[in-house]
Amino acid sequence: MTLPLEILYIRLRNELEACRHSLTKDFDYSEEHLTSFPLKVEVALEGIPGPVMENGRPGYRYSHRLELIIGREYPFEKPLVIWRTPIFHPNIMMPEDGGHVCIKLLSEWSFNSTLSNFIKGLESLLISPNGNSPFGTDTCTAAAQYFNSSPRRTPPVIITPAPKVVRR
Repeated sequence: MTLPLEILYIRLRNELEACRHSLTKDFDYSEEHLTSFPLKVEVALEGIPGPVMENGRPGYRYSHRLELIIGREYPFEKPLVIWRTPIFHPNIMMPEDGGHVCIKLLSEWSFNSTLSNFIKGLESLLISPNGNSPFGTDTCTAAAQYFNSSPRRTPPVIITPAPKVVRR
């Protein structure tokens, strides 16, 4: 099932504009990019602590990049998410493993879901990994073991600008 193209463009324009207002002032997209599918939207999450492995030790990174690939069947079909920066997370594959993201928001995607709510859900996933439902890659299973065996720690939060979503 698909929306008529004109209605899909209006919905995407509205959702991207909502991202511009709710996520960051530096959001950038061009109307001319709304003419072909798949539509690729690059997202930068800044100031959100996400686990990484640095020099063999877990740490946190506060700058992350991912790509949303929106198909012609949107919003009936969820966008594809590809993680682009290093990560040590049970629910997010390293870029070299495919960069896929396992998140409840994707499995529960519906016509009423929005890009801005989805991106906010990704922020929550970064801060609160689910070690009970890892991907099967070596890095994800190692991250699950780490998070399941380590005492629950709240990562230090740096207050910075909201996520930056840019259209390339």
